Amino acid sequence: MKASQKDFKGLASRAARDARVFFFCGPDDAGAQDAAETIAGLLPEAGERVELNGADLRKDPVRLGDEARSTSLFGDARHIWVRASGDEVHDAVENLLAGEAEACPVLIVATAATDKARTAKLLANRPDALVAMFYPPDLRSMTETVRGMGDAAGVRLSGDLAERIARAVALDSRLAQSEVTKLALYLDASKEAPKTADSAALEAIGARTDDDGFMSLVNVVLSGEAAKLAAELRRMRELGLNPVGLLLAFERRAAQLVQLAGKLGPRGNPVELVDAEAAARRVFWKDKRDLITQLKVWRGRKLTRLVDRLVDLHRQLLTNSQNAELLLAQGLADIARAAASRPGGPARRD
Repeated sequence: MKASQKDFKGLASRAARDARVFFFCGPDDAGAQDAAETIAGLLPEAGERVELNGADLRKDPVRLGDEARSTSLFGDARHIWVRASGDEVHDAVENLLAGEAEACPVLIVATAATDKARTAKLLANRPDALVAMFYPPDLRSMTETVRGMGDAAGVRLSGDLAERIARAVALDSRLAQSEVTKLALYLDASKEAPKTADSAALEAIGARTDDDGFMSLVNVVLSGEAAKLAAELRRMRELGLNPVGLLLAFERRAAQLVQLAGKLGPRGNPVELVDAEAAARRVFWKDKRDLITQLKVWRGRKLTRLVDRLVDLHRQLLTNSQNAELLLAQGLADIARAAASRPGGPARRD
């Protein structure tokens, strides 16, 4: 089976019932992650979650099949959750499919992969598998998503307030859901007893706008403004920004750059493209200058390497949470230097 972003919800229940291997891919990591959580919640017998990562399965491609066909300590149900990058689990999935014994469900979230990847092609035409690809939302659609989250939680959100949340979380649905949940708790709201949120409530729960939250650091790093990096990292520590949450903002911007670069092509004009996207409300007008600067820096193979570096950094943060802040600071410094290394150095930003 193959699902697009639009028809995934309609297929999810049937896929959870009929399929055993799920491959979630595309430039929207948050969307792929949300879809995997949806399927996990719909599995007839989800049981214990066993987490594996793609790098380990690339080294040991037999392990996935062994894990999927083994039983838990007490013989209960289980499912496998794999976090991978690109096609690194292809051989492991191939071995899994070649086995004869019944396997438990396997859910693969593959950052930087597409439905054209070898792993996706291996699964797309099988009735016992699902391949689903997700693209990053634009500001307008994410604003509507946030309002939908509010409705489900009993929090009435105006369009302006929902847009403010969407921008504050860099269009990341996981972070947006967290903000809406906090709002519902603060307002003592529920679907049965809805409450109206306002700016004061949003500020009370600590939701930051892009001016005082993630995006200042994101733009300094990806624009190659190395001279400003030390002050931004100090601000990160002072505000207590969550390292993984902050990295998600970088991943979201990188996904946006991948999408824009695809439209731009090798000889396109970044200024004209971003102006057109802003006019169509697919880009927030405050982001125009930063996106133009970053599209001039991150193109072609360099942009691919950026995505790979962010995926690797994400993996490091999850496996070494005690040193997450230090690892993130080192990784961001490397990325800022790479951005500043282009001919002519960073663009002036008066």
